[in-house]
Amino acid sequence: MHGRVKIKSTAQQEEEKRKEREKKLKIYVAARDACFSKRKEGIWDDEALQLTQQLLSSNPDFATLWNYRREILMHLETVKDKDEVQKIYEAELLFLESCLKVNPKSYGSWHHRGWVSARLPQPNWARELSLCDHCLSLDDRNFHCWDYRRMVVVMSGVPVDQELEFTDRLIGSNFSNYSSWHYRSTLLPLLHLESPEHPSPCHEPPLTSSPPSPQIHSHRICEEQLLKEYELVQNAFFTDPNDQSAWFYYRWLLGRAEREEMISCVYVSREEERVAVAFSRPVNVASVGLLLVLDGQPQRVEWRSVHPCFKHSPVWICDLPPGTINDINNEHNLTVHWTEKPTNRDCALYTGRTESWCRDSATDQELFRSELSVEKTSVLQSELQSCNQLQELEPLNKWCLLTIILLMRALDPLGYEKETLAHFQTLKEVDSMRSAYYSDLCSKFMIENTILKMEYAEVRVFSISEKNLTTLCHLDQLLLVTHINLSSNQLQRLPPQFAMLQCLEVLEADNNCIENLEGVYHLLKLEEVRLKNNKISTLTDLQPLASCPKLKHLDLRGNPVTQMADIEPEIVKLLPSVTDLLL
Repeated sequence: MHGRVKIKSTAQQEEEKRKEREKKLKIYVAARDACFSKRKEGIWDDEALQLTQQLLSSNPDFATLWNYRREILMHLETVKDKDEVQKIYEAELLFLESCLKVNPKSYGSWHHRGWVSARLPQPNWARELSLCDHCLSLDDRNFHCWDYRRMVVVMSGVPVDQELEFTDRLIGSNFSNYSSWHYRSTLLPLLHLESPEHPSPCHEPPLTSSPPSPQIHSHRICEEQLLKEYELVQNAFFTDPNDQSAWFYYRWLLGRAEREEMISCVYVSREEERVAVAFSRPVNVASVGLLLVLDGQPQRVEWRSVHPCFKHSPVWICDLPPGTINDINNEHNLTVHWTEKPTNRDCALYTGRTESWCRDSATDQELFRSELSVEKTSVLQSELQSCNQLQELEPLNKWCLLTIILLMRALDPLGYEKETLAHFQTLKEVDSMRSAYYSDLCSKFMIENTILKMEYAEVRVFSISEKNLTTLCHLDQLLLVTHINLSSNQLQRLPPQFAMLQCLEVLEADNNCIENLEGVYHLLKLEEVRLKNNKISTLTDLQPLASCPKLKHLDLRGNPVTQMADIEPEIVKLLPSVTDLLL
């Protein structure tokens, strides 16, 4: 044990201890075997109850014995009256307290206590809450106790405001109480719910309704309370800048708004006679239901994700029956109905057009950050100033640096891009163990910025070369992109999500570290792929390209695969559509 002085013992003392342990073990094994025999014979008597109590008192993590004990107690329920059962279970609660003294973090003890409390004819929830408070005062990170306390709160109907005051007390006594911060994040949306109709003012429950109980549901909180929380958490991280608990809570407060569930884009191609549908979140079309109506007639089509590895995907495609829309002289109207939600999206394919789409712009603020009111913007600007002041005092504090980045993202991602990149570089230096995480997060933010710039320019070209990207994300937002330039980054693969680029014609990915082309899958419009100076090493790595029927130009110069003997005829055989092959 920590803090105890280690005392050397003689050989004689060691031998005496060994004999004592053997004696105790012999008694323990005999009692265990007796319990197993009784259970096998279906005996649920008082002696079995005493035997399990004897064993569990010394080892409260013996799950089989807790199961046997529950069987005995359920049997006693059938042969005892209500008052006797009440006394039996009250005695069981006292026994469990002794077990918790042996091991306060025993899974079995806390689980059994929950089971007993739920079956108690007349439970004393106030006493259970008091027990939890006492245990948490001894160890505020006892997660088993926290779980039990949440169950007690639900069963006893403790009002949310009372629980919120409980977190106030714990946080006030210890800013480092991560569990209290987390619990607070589940309570606030219940007490200060953001109204969908009025996002700024607090939405209080009706006076006639009973007080809500915690652990029911989770939503974003109203802005008025949000601003108060900023002040509370700022006090915490200014008190101890190196403690992560308050910083994590602060990140939750700065979290982005949840996007409305909807069909965000419908794309139709006359040449491929294909329809692609993008959702605001990954869905399983087989379970949520999707109906395609063409010129007023429902169509029987088979929806599939863009890659076989996806059961849930934000992009789904289907092929129309041959000859349905391929005549360029005809006009067609499509409607896609999401039957799980009362939502649909229309798309018109006009005469003379080979393709058409209907979509929401990615420049909508809530896509990559929360929608900010004037008041909240002012407060966040003040928060940013405070964090900058703290950073001057603690220049190597990673939590402060990361929070400054998040505040800049919340306020103006494009305007603060240069400062954001500089802070990420500092983060990688002061917290080198997590440099890969910071690189991925920086990549994510740079991709978001590039999407916004592309939307403002109203083009279908996505260029993000020389940005040190280590990962790709938000690829569902690139459904309509025809030309993508990923050159001179640090990408190691094109993931399955890359198949969401259903309109892609040109892929530039020179000067990366790409070993895997898994995501270049069934891209029917893809004609040109540039992969110069990557790490494609085998013919198998090129296999996904065989699913792209229009591929004509392929540049593999500088890849290990080009050093293989007789590789050119093998590639020609694998990719017969390619007419311009550079090795």
